[in-house]
Parts: sequence; structure tokens; C-alpha cells
Amino acid sequence: MQANYVQRLRLVFSKNGPARYIGHLDLARTLERSLNRARIPIAYTQGFNPRPRLSFAAPLPLGYTSEYELADIWLMEEMAPEAALAQMMEKMAPGIEVTAVYPVPIKAPSLQAITSSADYTAVPYEAADRGDLEDRIERLLAQESLIRERKRGKGKVKRYDLRPLVKTVRLDSDGEGKAALCMTLMLMTGKSGRPDEVLAALGLDPLAAHIHRTMITLAEP
Repeated sequence: MQANYVQRLRLVFSKNGPARYIGHLDLARTLERSLNRARIPIAYTQGFNPRPRLSFAAPLPLGYTSEYELADIWLMEEMAPEAALAQMMEKMAPGIEVTAVYPVPIKAPSLQAITSSADYTAVPYEAADRGDLEDRIERLLAQESLIRERKRGKGKVKRYDLRPLVKTVRLDSDGEGKAALCMTLMLMTGKSGRPDEVLAALGLDPLAAHIHRTMITLAEP
């Protein structure tokens, strides 16, 4: 069957404000509607249930914000990246800002296949003792393993080792001088670290912190 697309563009976008409460599936629908309103000639799959040719690097958990998300779109007609960016931002949903658009080879590996790691910043809502946080981070990084549990469907629980998924954790400050935990976690299929689980391993309440993704690193060939 002949392909109905001629170009592949990669979008870099942020997700803030009201968009932080859009789940992953709703984000895909939101982007689809925004691209259609902007008259971007996005291609669709063929068959009884056509879907937009749109893929993401990695889902962002509900409630998180981000300044660096990645998505690929396939187009039926070629567009200059600069023109595509301008048209998208005229009709983009509130809280989503496309900051860059660039072409990638149509047959390049999928985003999901080449994601390597992600950087996050977690800022506790309540004031935290920096010395205590430094001690907790030091103890965590000194561990050879951190056995955690993830709940699965139908009441099933999966045990796994969090420690190999944590590349770095350090203490910094946000723009208001509050303590901010900066972490780099593995982000690969079957090997993804989650910032909320790192906070829990540090003895902190994941629901009592603002978690923000700052970068997704790709393992480009």
C-alpha cells in the first residue's frame, strides 16, 4: 500500500498552565484538533479507524508540567518548518507552546525507540531543610539497589529495582530560592525511572511537590 505522507516533522513543545491536567490520550486529541484548525496537512492511517500519524517520545504523567516534550507528525504535503511553526501557534490550545519544528528522515527510528533519559525538577510545596535533603540524596545514591513496587492491573504488584534507573540526583534552587531536586532518570521501554518514585524513595510525599520535565535526551545513531 502506497504511503500517504511525504514529510516527517519533529515538534518540541512545552506543557504548562491548564494543559498540565490534560492526560496523554487527551493530549493527542488536543494536538490533532489544533493541527487541523491550523490547516497543517497531517496524514492519517488508512483503514476503518483512521488515526493521525502522530507519535510522542514519552507520556507525561497527569499534573506534571514540562518545557521539553517531543512529538513527530507525518504530513501529506511538504511544509517549511518555520511556516508550520507559525501556523500551529496561531491555533494551539492554551498551555501548549510549540517552540521548535524541524524535519527528520521519514524512515528514522521512532521517538519511543531512541528515548534515552529525561531530566526533571521537583520542588516541594512546603519549605524543606536543605541539609536534611542533601543527606537523603547521599544515602539514596549510596545504595546498590532500591527495591520498589508498582501496582499493575487487577491488583497485581511488580517488584523492581529503582536504583539502576536513577542516573543523577542533586539539590538546587528554583527561581524563588526554594529547594529543588534535579534528577536525570532512564527513559527507555521497560527501563523508565519515575520522579514520583524517587521522591518516595527519599521519604518525600510525591503529591506535595511540583514536578517539571526539563529535557528528553535521545540516543541518536
